[in-house]
Amino acid sequence: MTTTSGVGSTSGTSSSTSTSNSNSVTDPNAAQDRFLKLLVAQLQNQDPMNPVDNAQMTSQMAQINTVTGIQQLNQTMQSMAGQFTAMQVLQGTQMIGRTVLTEGNTLGAGKDNKYTAAFDLSDAAASTKVQITTASGQLVDTIDLGSAAAGRNYFTWDASKYTGDASQLRYAVQAANGATPVAATTFAPHSVIATSSNNGALSLELDNGSNVAYSSVKAVY
Repeated sequence: MTTTSGVGSTSGTSSSTSTSNSNSVTDPNAAQDRFLKLLVAQLQNQDPMNPVDNAQMTSQMAQINTVTGIQQLNQTMQSMAGQFTAMQVLQGTQMIGRTVLTEGNTLGAGKDNKYTAAFDLSDAAASTKVQITTASGQLVDTIDLGSAAAGRNYFTWDASKYTGDASQLRYAVQAANGATPVAATTFAPHSVIATSSNNGALSLELDNGSNVAYSSVKAVY
């Protein structure tokens, strides 16, 4: 019984010491208190013939104040980051129901059988065509836009004659100046149905089930 009791007491002491040491590491006030106790003990037990140098003591106090200040600053920054994330998500709710453009080639959700999407041209083009295809690549329709300026261009396709699910269709842009092709970047329009935070950055959930970072949005309408 005596041995068991001794083991229990030792375990409790070890656990208490471990907890105390852990708190002193994470709690800047505990670390500062421990430093002051060590400093007082050092002064009490110093050699009267060789006392602690004032400059050395001042340097030690400056170091503990710097460490404490950095720890408190880190805690403040972490708190501010959490508040910023919550505020960002709250502001992001204003995006719900809006249509956003992100890189892609789907037509998204239409209105009254009309689908509007956009693309960017690296240069002005004398000839610009938009080809509407199924997901497997079967051609459904071709829209001849004629000449198009460099930068953002929009087009609208009337799907009233299409009997399939137009929201699953794709599109591709063919732009050129004579025999010289012009590079095009396509954008897919989708409605925002929810917002969230991902690693501190605002994320948008779209009506097609995908999630995109708010920073990747090219336009909102």
